[in-house]
Amino acid sequence: MSTVDLTADTFEQTVTGNDIVLVDWWAEWCGPCKMFAPTYSDVSGKHEDVVFGKVDTEDQQALAQGAGISSIPTIMAFKEGVLVFRQAGALPARELESVIEQVKELDMDEVRAKIAAEETSEENAQA
Repeated sequence: MSTVDLTADTFEQTVTGNDIVLVDWWAEWCGPCKMFAPTYSDVSGKHEDVVFGKVDTEDQQALAQGAGISSIPTIMAFKEGVLVFRQAGALPARELESVIEQVKELDMDEVRAKIAAEETSEENAQA
């Protein structure tokens, strides 16, 4: 699958409307982003079951700010609408492939249970 450009108008729908979504946060002026772009594009062609999105942080500043992007490139992975991976910095192809395989293998019931437990723990700590 080729990469898709994501904007404030399409981001939420893309992330929640697909099983697995990878997002590359980048900018035209960013050297590491330019070096990572071919790797991201090549890997996207090997995974028809994954949506590969790109967000231009210069064009989508409010979206980038809302996502807490402070350095680029940043890679995020969502599964069933839940952020399950986030890392700043370009990944070699092998590591990107590893992230994708790990995301595919995640048990989302387990992930949601862990999130709920953390939220309950935080609420109890604040009380």
